[in-house]
Amino acid sequence: MIKIPTRVMIVDDEVDFVEMLSLRLKDVGEVVTGVHSGEDCLAGLESGLTDVVILDIKMPGMDGIETLKHIKQKFPLVEVILLTGHGSTETAVEGMKLGAYDYLMKPADFSDLIYKLEGARKRKDEQEERIRKAEEKLLLRKTGGM
Repeated sequence: MIKIPTRVMIVDDEVDFVEMLSLRLKDVGEVVTGVHSGEDCLAGLESGLTDVVILDIKMPGMDGIETLKHIKQKFPLVEVILLTGHGSTETAVEGMKLGAYDYLMKPADFSDLIYKLEGARKRKDEQEERIRKAEEKLLLRKTGGM
């Protein structure tokens, strides 16, 4: 079976972390973009070439929760996995209530990250398929089933 790469954006103000995680994800066949702020994340999402965002909660300027709110408002099909290095599960749970797929504590086990990344990609694909089917039904109704 051929693996279709997930288009991942890593958002973290720690440059070394973004570089290291990008390399590891590329090694397992993912397509990765790294940015270092919420603002850069939102600008990068405009291209429409991201399936899953791995988003640090604690960043200067626009933090992860604020970035998540903007992502879900403007790009609702993009899935988000939150990262927290400060033991704040309350903030991560708040993020999940706002639409994040899941969260991981830093430092995250790479196999856990891959597992959650696969789940997030699957959820995005399923949502897109439901939308395609709904659009198909709507088109059939408009054309009289022809």
